[in-house]
Amino acid sequence: MIVVLVATMPITQVSTRFRVYQQLATANSSYPYKGVRRKGKMSNILWKSLVVSPTILGAALLVSSTAIAAPSTSKDASAIETSSTTEVSQKPTTLATETKEAQVLAQVNRYSNENNTSLNQVTSVSQFSDVQPTDWAFQALQSLVERYGCIAGYPNGTYRGNRALSRYEFAAGLNSCLDRVNELIATATADMVTKQDLATLQRLQEEFSAELATLRGRVDALEGRTAELEANQFSTTTKLKGEAIFAVTDVFGGETGKANRAVFQDRVRLGLETSFTGRDILTTRLAAGNATAFNIRDDGNNPIAAGGVGKQTVEVGATSPANSVKIDKLTYEAPVGPARVYLSASGGQHSDYAAVNNPYFFDKTDGGKGALSTFASENPIYRIGGGSGIALNVPFGKAGDSSLKPSSLTLGYLASSANDPSPSNGLFDGNYAALGQLNFNVGNRVALAATYVHGYQKAGTTLFDSGLGTGALVGTAQANTLGVNSVTGATSASSSNSYGISAAIKPSNKLSLSGFVSYHDVTGFGANDDKEAWSYGAGLALPDFGKKGNVLGIFGGAQPYSLGATGRETPYQVEGFYKYRVSENVSVTPGVIWMTSPGQANNTNDTVIGTLRTTFSF
Repeated sequence: MIVVLVATMPITQVSTRFRVYQQLATANSSYPYKGVRRKGKMSNILWKSLVVSPTILGAALLVSSTAIAAPSTSKDASAIETSSTTEVSQKPTTLATETKEAQVLAQVNRYSNENNTSLNQVTSVSQFSDVQPTDWAFQALQSLVERYGCIAGYPNGTYRGNRALSRYEFAAGLNSCLDRVNELIATATADMVTKQDLATLQRLQEEFSAELATLRGRVDALEGRTAELEANQFSTTTKLKGEAIFAVTDVFGGETGKANRAVFQDRVRLGLETSFTGRDILTTRLAAGNATAFNIRDDGNNPIAAGGVGKQTVEVGATSPANSVKIDKLTYEAPVGPARVYLSASGGQHSDYAAVNNPYFFDKTDGGKGALSTFASENPIYRIGGGSGIALNVPFGKAGDSSLKPSSLTLGYLASSANDPSPSNGLFDGNYAALGQLNFNVGNRVALAATYVHGYQKAGTTLFDSGLGTGALVGTAQANTLGVNSVTGATSASSSNSYGISAAIKPSNKLSLSGFVSYHDVTGFGANDDKEAWSYGAGLALPDFGKKGNVLGIFGGAQPYSLGATGRETPYQVEGFYKYRVSENVSVTPGVIWMTSPGQANNTNDTVIGTLRTTFSF
């Protein structure tokens, strides 16, 4: 652990001592470097040894603050005989005060922070840009580099030899040099280390035993704290992601406006995202909410079965009773070769794994950072079916072909009642939807997708419910009603074949265009119960409008409708919103949703919904 500490320590604290020792050993003249403070006090034995072996001692002192020896894997216990006073795990017997110790260690940290990157091992003294052949320390440094290989410098190629060092810093460097010497002995290169070197190192150990013990004690304490944190942390591979939505909303226009009041609604989602390999992800999501839809009425104040018209994303996943907690999603994704596999045990949706191509309006599974309404969020074709199943995304295209490399084939199958073993349920006998999609990306500005979904729906279910069984999320009641005999009203099961095209174009980083068209052919298994449904929409988004992270969005189109049923009017919807980013974790989105003919009838006034949504993400 001492070696790790030295690895982050500046290289240059030793120069003052080295210059003193070099002057004493060679010229025996007065110390010429005025103004440089020498910290600590050497014993008389150490000072006398300098006269006998100046080069070795100077080398050891240079090594002390800059050496970064690789950790020895097989140290010879007999390499260096040390007395009980040099045992690094022994408690220090001579320390100034706790305050002084803290100040010195703080100084070590300050020196270390002068360069946050790791020190680089050098193989030649010429690699130091601030050490010249004319410098008095050049030969000593050269000897250390070539003989012991335990000198390191800063990544920018400097040595910085004009710094003073503390006794603690010297002790840390000394410990590193001991490791290096032991390594040389253990690797049968003992002839490189002389007896004089070993004697000098032993004296240094004795002189700095207290400092070595202090450093070891500090490291042991840090190791203990780290072990405690590791033992008590929640998980090394699990992240908690949460989202809370507060929405104040009201509806205006005709009898609908009179029949409803302003409301304050909420939804909370907590997701645990666990990775076992770094490339896979297990998602476990808890949700609770209390949002309910407005009561849409015609001009005669009669309730209209509006289906999913006017539905807002905050309403998706609302629990009963209000704000009760449930697990609403349990999925797992992992790569298999070049492909990626998606498994859903509960709450899966096609938009989880398929490219939606509706940037800035779509926020995964009706989150709180995209459009206000479910219609503007994604193509309704992705809301046919959902629940449990499997999906596969396979990329194709030759490497280097920028227009096809991101393209892929997506296949998926989701069953709504896969957990129910009773007849007309289960993985294959209940409601299900099988999806196939071709994705084409042209450069990084254009994305196209062609989608096909084949579904089976039991009698009495809706088409666009994402497999939740809680009613339609988009589209009129006529478009969602399946297998109903237009003459007798009898219901039966039905199958659907849906086709869709979606596209997204981003001419610049400040402009995004997107749109979709979908056609749905529903065949009932009874009489007089076949029908068709259409839907289309387009959006314009201005990201970073007014401020980085803000989005101004406008989306318009026709909700899924069926002209073969009662009512011949097209239910148009236009939405405008402005997401204002308050901070990295908070956004406020005011918006307006304007709807015409929500029941496909002309006896209903236009309806306007105003919403102020605040989203907290963490």
